[in-house]
Parts: sequence; C-alpha cells; structure tokens
Amino acid sequence: MGFTPTEKIWFNGKLVPWHDAKVHVLAHGLHYGTGVFEGMRSYQTAEGAAVFRLDAHLERFFQSAAVYDIGIPYSAQQLTGATLDVVRVNNPDNA
Repeated sequence: MGFTPTEKIWFNGKLVPWHDAKVHVLAHGLHYGTGVFEGMRSYQTAEGAAVFRLDAHLERFFQSAAVYDIGIPYSAQQLTGATLDVVRVNNPDNA
C-alpha cells in the first residue's frame, strides 16, 4: 500500500516538498518502532476543509507520547496550526 504524494508535508516544524521529507537511516523509531501516531481525517464542508475532532486527536497523541516518555517538541497549538496548514496548502477533497 502506497501513499499518494501531496505538494507539501509538515516535517520538523516547517512545510517542505513531499520528496524532501526524509528520515535518517539510523533513526531510533525506524529501527525500534518507538513512536506514537494518531490517524486524522479532513472533510470538505461549505466553509472549506475541516479536520474532524482535531483537539481530541491531539490530546490522545500527547497522552500516548507521555506513556512512552516521548517528549513532543511542539505544543498542541503549534500542531493544530501545522495540521491546518497542511490541509490548506494541499487542498484535498477528503483526506
């Protein structure tokens, strides 16, 4: 299963072209599977794209990271902004 590339992706605090977002071969998460994730969806509405329950997703994301003692170097507000920026710049129908 592959991913459909988008124009931009949020990587280390900034929007970069999809193909420029690379992880080092010695990344701990790559070798040992350490990490947390949260699946989110966005939908088109009459007012534009909306991310479904973004606040609840980010709350779970931070709770999962705390269980594994993984520090998140961004605040929930920063991640909210980044999520909305990614949706805005890529303008997906539903994602």
